[in-house]
Amino acid sequence: MTGETLRLRVELGYDGAPFKGWARQPGLPSVQGALEDALELIFRAPCATVVAGRTDTGVHARRQTVHVDVPAPLWARFACSRPRGPLASDADTGDLSAGGPADVQDVAARDAAAAGLTRKLNGALNRVLGKDRAAHGWDPAVGAIVVRDVAVAPEGFDARFSALSRGYTYRVADAVTGHDPLTRTFSWWVPWHLDVPAMDRAVRELLGLHDFLSFCKPREGATTIRDLQRAGVHRDESGMIIIALQADAFCHHMVRCIVGAVVRVGEGRYDAAWPGQRLRARVRDANVLMAPAHGLVLDAVRYPDQSQLAERARLTRARRPAQHDE
Repeated sequence: MTGETLRLRVELGYDGAPFKGWARQPGLPSVQGALEDALELIFRAPCATVVAGRTDTGVHARRQTVHVDVPAPLWARFACSRPRGPLASDADTGDLSAGGPADVQDVAARDAAAAGLTRKLNGALNRVLGKDRAAHGWDPAVGAIVVRDVAVAPEGFDARFSALSRGYTYRVADAVTGHDPLTRTFSWWVPWHLDVPAMDRAVRELLGLHDFLSFCKPREGATTIRDLQRAGVHRDESGMIIIALQADAFCHHMVRCIVGAVVRVGEGRYDAAWPGQRLRARVRDANVLMAPAHGLVLDAVRYPDQSQLAERARLTRARRPAQHDE
């Protein structure tokens, strides 16, 4: 916290289907737009968010991390006006027109207020996402975003630049799994038997620090060098194929292109060495299939110990000044 603002760390999950990705876009539904509108509903002022991973249209998140800087006077008014007692409504979004001064430096008070903001944000989100419900009777976006936790961010925390890694999973249903219409919005249906051991060997060819140009949609001024820290493919108890990837960060479309390449190995079109060969070729072409977005989930963002947050952010900014990470 500075003398002017208080930084909050927000953890949330969302079903990406109703949204055109994370990033706010004029006239289009987005996760960022809904979250910032909900924050504005509570604080009666615009609140800009910074996210750990900018997910594409249709991509889901189990545990996304965001930070937001709230002006200290607005936070003080919120802390004083939040409802107290058992009769407080879960849908209450707060009234900042009332309330006197609050000691925003009081750690216990601000932590309690941050916890209260979790409930208020979920109520405000449902109001924002349900604004068209009266006209249509039901809105599929209602409940598609859930704030799991709000806390006062430690000194030096930056949701994007302090992150050590992002972890994704991708779900594929094949002929072994069978086609289940109830899971089709969260998995890619491939109607034949995939060779999971070959897929696992293939994805491990990509581990380490490499230029992933062959598996990225490059952005101007952004590096495509990434450290793929963990990678593996297995079947879960239901038979669903799980492709798990963890890296310091991912380039645009990198996860989906890796998944597409690994699935082609599973189909028998290429051997397990092929993804590694494509990686070393550093050429992006039609041979690398991009998997559909709806099977992809951002599972977690990992951060260093509190004492290392600021240094991690400094090092990341120096390395990726123009980067938009997934």
